[in-house]
Amino acid sequence: MKVKEIMMGTPYYCQLDTNLGSATELMWVGNCGFLPVMGANGKLVGVVTDRDVCIALGTRNRPAGEVTIAEVMSNRLFACSPDDDVHIALETMKEGGVRRLPVTSQTGILVGVISMDDLLVRAESAGIGKRPELSTEEVVKAYRAIDKRRVPQIVLARGAA
Repeated sequence: MKVKEIMMGTPYYCQLDTNLGSATELMWVGNCGFLPVMGANGKLVGVVTDRDVCIALGTRNRPAGEVTIAEVMSNRLFACSPDDDVHIALETMKEGGVRRLPVTSQTGILVGVISMDDLLVRAESAGIGKRPELSTEEVVKAYRAIDKRRVPQIVLARGAA
């Protein structure tokens, strides 16, 4: 199964000079928590998540309309191609610790987005004599690997009840 078969085409995106208020509105209207960031040349330069926006606004004493995406986006970029096998996209997500990937053409132009949700919806359970192209088990295993680093470890003090 190829990425282009399950990705969301024509995704919402923003520019480097987009302010956080506008980016938040795009996420709300698009019902998404992730926006690819496009540079002046029309190529992908980074990503911003709803978490990035929240942390930025909680740590700056400035209104959302005064903070730009360029100030808060991640330029640690993981992406895939529409012609990649979905297993390659899944592995890229695991390696990058991300749940969403921009999908770009060979020239770096944004053509879609693929998420763990997209993969999970298309995954199938393995059964006796049935080997699905994308199994729920491999998607869940990847999801656990991605979220493992985010789970805070709670250590109880000795003697605490």
